[in-house]
Amino acid sequence: MIHALLLMALVATQDTSAGKQVYTKWCAGCHGDNGAGDGPAARHMIPPPRDFTGAVYQIRSTANGQLPTDADLLRSIDEGLPGTAMPGWKNRLSDRQRRDVLAYIKTFSTFFADTTQRPQVLEFGKEPGGGTGAEALRVGRQFYDSIGCRKCHGDQGRGDGPSAPTLKDDAGHPIFAANLHENWRFNGGPTTTDIYHRLRTGLDGTPMPSFSDLIDQKFLTETELWRLAEYVRSLSPGEPPVVRDVIHAPLVTRVLPRAPDDSAWNAVDTYWFPLVGQVIHKNRWFAPAVTGVWVKAVHTRDSIALRVTWDDRSASPDSAWLGHLGRVLATVQSDDSTREQPALWPDQMVVEFPVTIPTGMERPYFLMGSSSGPVYQWRWTSASRSAAVAGLARGIERFDSLPRGGVGARAVYDHGQWRVVFTRALASLDTASQLPFRSGRAIPVAFFALDGSNGEHGTRMAVSTWYFLALDEPVPARVFISPVLAMLLTLGLGMLVVWRAQQKTSYRRQQ
Repeated sequence: MIHALLLMALVATQDTSAGKQVYTKWCAGCHGDNGAGDGPAARHMIPPPRDFTGAVYQIRSTANGQLPTDADLLRSIDEGLPGTAMPGWKNRLSDRQRRDVLAYIKTFSTFFADTTQRPQVLEFGKEPGGGTGAEALRVGRQFYDSIGCRKCHGDQGRGDGPSAPTLKDDAGHPIFAANLHENWRFNGGPTTTDIYHRLRTGLDGTPMPSFSDLIDQKFLTETELWRLAEYVRSLSPGEPPVVRDVIHAPLVTRVLPRAPDDSAWNAVDTYWFPLVGQVIHKNRWFAPAVTGVWVKAVHTRDSIALRVTWDDRSASPDSAWLGHLGRVLATVQSDDSTREQPALWPDQMVVEFPVTIPTGMERPYFLMGSSSGPVYQWRWTSASRSAAVAGLARGIERFDSLPRGGVGARAVYDHGQWRVVFTRALASLDTASQLPFRSGRAIPVAFFALDGSNGEHGTRMAVSTWYFLALDEPVPARVFISPVLAMLLTLGLGMLVVWRAQQKTSYRRQQ
């Protein structure tokens, strides 16, 4: 009853004419003047903006195929849809503006005009206890396999299942199976409860079905579906990764770990850095597949090893993804006048440094340097997994390899994830072109990723800004010895003072 009264109050305060003004200013650029998802920015997006005319919504509290409630729509407006270009508007628009634009959005579809069809919220129940225990997660994994989640999301949940290359929405646009290791990008919310709700409602307009019918058919119970949600949640970190600007590379006395899966890496801190589409130079790229990299680094007294890890749904070049690639190129508008044809492009990773360590905060242009200010780069490609090329980039379209780059690389692709280790000597014979690594200095570093199966090559890539790499210096023995000596000296002086005082007291008594 209370929910119904609140809903009636919400509807009563909505103003479609005011909502149109808000929509025209803030929403039409993506969703189009008539709400068909065809605004001028739409041709640069994967997934594309919502087409409001069909009233097909993914994030709902209602059954599969049903309209969302006003509360569902308001949540999407307020919080946005992570993993897409849709931002949250709660802190940008007033409560009244958000309610008004909600009312206006509903006018694009006649389905909302039928007031006899009131959306009914599903009864979800509460999460049962014991969800983080080993047995609960085992049950969740069992149903992950038995109901076919791995076909799209892959064996380890990184969106690399055998059906992943074929996925498209009802309009034929390419879509990715969610990477279940990145719950902060789940557009329906990151919590176990959010995941359970999506399993019950499905994501209308996509291949993601509702599993409520499996409960009705007694194939599984509500508790078992909760266990699946708990298993999916367990694949992501407890908290979203936090960007730390400085990669600390500790000094190791043992042999440098050159293999990506060397056990020595387990003891090294991991640093995460977000990547975004390259949208400065033509051809711009607004839909990168790689959204972040995980980095570890160590060094010995004469060499450095840098491990870069990123999730990638395919080990490109992969002919199985040519159909997906064709849909990407047909969906995302190019800066070129002619549409590019699909090709078998490799995956690539680029690690970038300045040629020399800057003394202040001045750094070269982060996007591949310039003709007058080149940058030093290590370039790896999946076409030759066990090799890397060192060279100078003099702008985004010019790269000059160095004849004696001295950079080694070893790579592993495993269940939707690349792990690449770059190695090089700290010193350089060619200091004019190759950065000499020095401990105790903040060395700028940036990263670039290209997913060949997503049409990324040339200037189409994901990029980071500058961060820093610091080769930690060994702690001198005097740092530990000096405090001990100081303590002993202080203790000795104290004892001497006490002894002298005792001697004086004894002498006076004898007098």
